[in-house]
This record gives sequence, C-alpha cells and structure tokens, in this order.
Amino acid sequence: MTARIERVVTEGVVDVDGVEHKVENNTWIVGDDEEVIVIDAGHDAEKILDKVGDREVLAVICTHGLPDHVGAAIEVAARDEAVIAMHPKDKPLWRRTWPDTWPDIELEDEGVFAVADVELEVMATPGFTHGGISLFCEELDAVFTGKTLLADGPGKVNGEYPALADQLSTIGGRLFTLSHSTRVLPAHGEETVIGELEPKFDSWLSGGLTGAAEPEQEGPLTDGTRAAGIRLNLDGD
Repeated sequence: MTARIERVVTEGVVDVDGVEHKVENNTWIVGDDEEVIVIDAGHDAEKILDKVGDREVLAVICTHGLPDHVGAAIEVAARDEAVIAMHPKDKPLWRRTWPDTWPDIELEDEGVFAVADVELEVMATPGFTHGGISLFCEELDAVFTGKTLLADGPGKVNGEYPALADQLSTIGGRLFTLSHSTRVLPAHGEETVIGELEPKFDSWLSGGLTGAAEPEQEGPLTDGTRAAGIRLNLDGD
C-alpha cells in the first residue's frame, strides 16, 4: 500500500502565573492503512490515536524535547507498545515533562526508520535545540522540520533564537540542499516548500531576522513555548 502523510492539529493549555494560554501544535502521521509512525505527539493523545485508528503505531519520533511537543508521546506509544525516539542531546528537555522516563531509542544522524513503503532519514539539525532533528522522506518528497524551520523562517523560543548561527548553519547546510519541491512540514503552522524559503536565506544571514521588526500579533492560539514563557538552558541537565 502507498504511504501518505496526515496532519493532526492538537491544542493544549499551559499555565503561566495562574493565567491559562491555549497552544497549538502539528502532529504528523506517516504510513499506510496498516502501520504508521507518529512525529511530535503533542497535547492530545486521544485525538492523535483517533486519527491513527486501528493502524499499528511503530514509533513515536520527537524532533526535539520541548514540553508541548512530547506531552502525548508516552500515551500514544503505549497503545501499541511502540518505541519513542529522540536525539540524546535533548534528554534534559524531555525530562522536564517526563522526569522518570527516557526515550527508548537515541536518534543518530543518517539513521533510518522504515514504515509502509517509505523510509524516514534522520537529519541532525541542531540550533533551535542541541538535539533537534529533521526527518527527510525522499519517496514522499517531504521533510519534517520540527521547529528548526517554519513557514515564516527559523523557529524561535519565547520570541528569541537560542543559537541563531548554528540554526542557520543547519538550515543552509542540510535543509536547503534538498529539492525546491520538497514539502516543509513543521511543528507549528502551515506547510511550505524549500523553494519558497531558500531565496530568503541570504537576507537571514545578513541580519534580516534580528533587525527592527513590527510587533508580533498575539492571537488566541500561540506558539506554546512563547505562551509558556519557556527560557531554555540548553546546557542544563
């Protein structure tokens, strides 16, 4: 059977100084009518599993370890005794949500996961987090970029770039080597293609991302890390 990509948009609530904020995330499902891999299981395990249906979950892969992206990982994986996979450098972030557990598999650059009739290749894309990864599927001409790269550019944490030079190096050296037709499927917001973003890269390198900008518009659904006021200590344990 032919593999396909499906999106589930999940919403959750984070509490900031007694005030609740809604947050929204993409969970991606890759597979066919028999088996799937779930990417970034955030917030709502029931909604994700409803989309999966009676298909077998082989693995839950986390592109990074921030709380609003791993909150449903254990419950989604547990239904079919699937493995959870994450880069080891993001374990400290994982432990903020799940202090008594570890992912089952430590991701490595160029590692491969097979599902249905396609493969997902692990691309180490650090910068947003130390252990950030993307997953490239050549057969489906798609790359799952987590928060390394969104439709409007490199991902931020609480409105800031944790390590912009590293993030841009990753984007230019890895993601922008892919075909212009490759779909970019991020952890937040709508999808785009590499060809829409790559022409903006020189502007990003020359400071276009950190210059004066208009104030961001806050909607009812925001980036979870921003709403939660998360400030990462990427070297913490």
